[in-house]
Amino acid sequence: VDYTKIDSRLGTNADFAALCKKLHENGIKVILDGVFNHVGRDFTKFVEVRNGNNSYRDWFHINDGNSCYNDGFWYEGWEGHYELVKLNLYNPAVKEYLKEVITGWVKEFDIDGLRLDVAYCLDLNFLKELHGHCKWLKNDFWLMGETLHGDYNRWMNPEMLDSVTNYECYKGIYSSLNSMNLFEIAHSLNRQFGPEQWCIYRGKHLMTFVDNHDVTRIASILTNKNHLPLCYGILFGMPGIPCIYYGSEWGIEGDRKITDLNLRPEIFLEKYENNEFAKKIEKEISQLISIRKSNIELTHGNYKEILVKNKQFIFGRCYNDKWILVVLNLDDKDEILEFNVPFSNKSLINLKNTNEHFTTFNNKLQLNIPAFSNKILKVE
Repeated sequence: VDYTKIDSRLGTNADFAALCKKLHENGIKVILDGVFNHVGRDFTKFVEVRNGNNSYRDWFHINDGNSCYNDGFWYEGWEGHYELVKLNLYNPAVKEYLKEVITGWVKEFDIDGLRLDVAYCLDLNFLKELHGHCKWLKNDFWLMGETLHGDYNRWMNPEMLDSVTNYECYKGIYSSLNSMNLFEIAHSLNRQFGPEQWCIYRGKHLMTFVDNHDVTRIASILTNKNHLPLCYGILFGMPGIPCIYYGSEWGIEGDRKITDLNLRPEIFLEKYENNEFAKKIEKEISQLISIRKSNIELTHGNYKEILVKNKQFIFGRCYNDKWILVVLNLDDKDEILEFNVPFSNKSLINLKNTNEHFTTFNNKLQLNIPAFSNKILKVE
């Protein structure tokens, strides 16, 4: 309804500015959700059109006919939702307006970036203009887009977005665990980040996740709850930018098939502070965050598939000839594996349990992997 005003149910603009300042003081960046594809029916310019003022008619996709609200004209709604009126991003006035809105957000709240809603719907030329404007405002301004499937390079490139949502690997992670077939996620990772001559996203940082506000919570979608920590082992070991959806750090559930509201509950901390399962998941994710932040191999290293079986998966991350191996066992029993590695006669330490050490001989490594476990092995 109004891009310049914080929803009054949340507070005032001054409240949000104070919050952003406090977040920045604590080293936390602020990314806003930029919804530039559509507006509500009470958006001021659309209200003008509804009242017969044709000055803003070209701000929208309007044609002869009638709407389901009996407006006396037809207009395009986002994916058939006529409460959400599609903006005409070919209109220079609309683009200038949206750029002014972003400028205002930077000046008033000092935001650090945007998550672009339904980026797959946005005009590509508009994305180029948006990129130029935002990088002019702040050269490290971050642009991430919501995309589903297709070639992510279409939106994620030096002229447009810095990152997009990796729905391909989102599906691959939970599906591989539920079907006990790790070849699925291994195929996606190899296709996206594998051998340099034919992979498609090497060196790029996609937004990776196991759940979000639009999909069933991972704790509800997994058929075996013992696999919940393992999905985060993949998420924090693979290339990309891991994203944790609020509440999932405690393993809370939420099934979208019933209602979207199940995905977005109000959280009461006391409900989880003494819950052993919740504390286990929180500890696992916290440890993985710490390991990832401390090891450039996991944030910027190249990807290499090492071994894939239905219930076991080992892949490597390499940065300047320094290696980390991510090891997973989905099975309900221990597994002993011997496999080739791309380095010889090296010692490795398990970053999740620093008392565990291993040694390679003649480019081979033997591991005992306990049931329902993962290891992160760093070459010492």
